[in-house]
Amino acid sequence: MSLGIPEKITALLFDLDGVLTSTAVLHRKAWKQTFEGMGQPFSEQDYLAYVDGKPRYDGVRSFLASRGLTPPDEEIRRVGDLKNDLVNQIIDEEGITPYPASVRYLQAAREAGLPIGVVTSSANAMRVLRAGNLLDYVDALVDGNVITTSNLQGKPAPDSFVEGARRLKTPPENAAVYEDALAGVKAGHDGGFGFVVGVDRGHQRDALKQNGADVVVDELDELLS
Repeated sequence: MSLGIPEKITALLFDLDGVLTSTAVLHRKAWKQTFEGMGQPFSEQDYLAYVDGKPRYDGVRSFLASRGLTPPDEEIRRVGDLKNDLVNQIIDEEGITPYPASVRYLQAAREAGLPIGVVTSSANAMRVLRAGNLLDYVDALVDGNVITTSNLQGKPAPDSFVEGARRLKTPPENAAVYEDALAGVKAGHDGGFGFVVGVDRGHQRDALKQNGADVVVDELDELLS
């Protein structure tokens, strides 16, 4: 079965929230509750523009800067940690659901013998992968904890994807990136990755292409043939 990628691609790197699992919706809910608790209205467009795909503290800083606010680092951390506590609570209450189309694609990739990495800004990735029964598909994981301890720049910088490719022993030009966030698509493009797939979960097909996606799909299994 074809995976819809160029022949030169020998490894696959997937974002987690919004690509493999529907947890992006839970993150958006937690961000909204956090910021509106501070008296700052927060829309879906704010999520897509300022926090989607970015490390947690970068997201706080970016959104508040858009409102003309530049709080000290300790306040940035407090807000970010509050959001993290909220998303964990929401995950416990609502559970984790992988996208069926994404699971089909992972199964096809595994059958094709291609190594699979997950690259995410989330510090909760292991918990989400385990709850979604996805761990068996993952050969390498670069999450928010790795980004912090390895002093990597978060998306839209390509560092985390480059580290994912390194862990799969594959040069970026032979790896594909699968992303739903503009920051993540830009990271894949700027990192010189061989193929960048944009997954349109937020009605931003044109923006995904403008930020570097080679192809945009609504569901990953559209690539299968």
